[in-house]
Amino acid sequence: MNTNSTLSAAVPLTTTVAENPEQIHYRTIEVQDVNVFYREAGSSDAPTVLLLHGFAASSYMFRDLIPQLAQKYHVIAPDLPGFGQTTVMPGVDFNYTFDSLTSVIDAFTVAKGVKRYAMYVFDFGAPVGWRLAVQHPQKVTAIVSQNGNAYEEGLSAGWADMRKAWAEPTANNREALRRFNTLEMIKWQYTEGVSDTSLIPPESYQLAYAAIERIGIEAQMDLMLDYGQNIKQYAQLHEYFRRYQPPMLAIWGQNDPFFTPAGAQAFKRDNPKAEVRFLDTGHLALETHGKEITAHMLEFLNRSIKT
Repeated sequence: MNTNSTLSAAVPLTTTVAENPEQIHYRTIEVQDVNVFYREAGSSDAPTVLLLHGFAASSYMFRDLIPQLAQKYHVIAPDLPGFGQTTVMPGVDFNYTFDSLTSVIDAFTVAKGVKRYAMYVFDFGAPVGWRLAVQHPQKVTAIVSQNGNAYEEGLSAGWADMRKAWAEPTANNREALRRFNTLEMIKWQYTEGVSDTSLIPPESYQLAYAAIERIGIEAQMDLMLDYGQNIKQYAQLHEYFRRYQPPMLAIWGQNDPFFTPAGAQAFKRDNPKAEVRFLDTGHLALETHGKEITAHMLEFLNRSIKT
């Protein structure tokens, strides 16, 4: 065996992999007694894009988006506490509220040494992103909201059970929220409003359901009950939009059963330069319209972020 030739053949492969910005790394970091799992790609010297997933999902939803963004940007996508592969340390009594989720993600960005970032916010990730923006307006370079609501008119009739629980947080009203965590209901959230459901990979909702079963449904129900607190903070958020006018792209699955197109249009009320685009799909628009979202997002970021 020619050892030298074997080594020389291996060197170019190693170099190519190391220099491939599209390669995704899967890592964990401990912050505030939480082991935050995250996906990361791209050069750390490039502008950062923070991807925040929502309910019945995890950073897995960004699996195809990350390599495309990483050609030019440093991309990090954490799993929020209560989701995916992120775990709370044994013996820690974690409070599943959006304030707590924000505190962890804020500490996560600090631990990663990220001083400024653009944000992609979706569903439950939006209230986390909104808090980060209000608390640290100087850090946010641009915002992409994909069905990440910020206005009351964006809440559909699908929130009726949760509104009832917010108004009267009784045991019975809380229990009524359990159905949102069933496999059948989670699958429905992926497929409702989608004209061709064969585009939805089944592992997307199966993995989301498996994580909920592993971590516990009670955490999700706590967050559903706490979601009403987000609405109370909308006025503060709208003031942030008016004062700072951040570059914003609202790209919306227009058939979303939870967040209506009116919620997307409303961004222009407080941020007149906000760009609004609609896609003929449902809530988890990346699953069916990933190429369109990626193209619009890259064009928007390339214009909005000064490198």
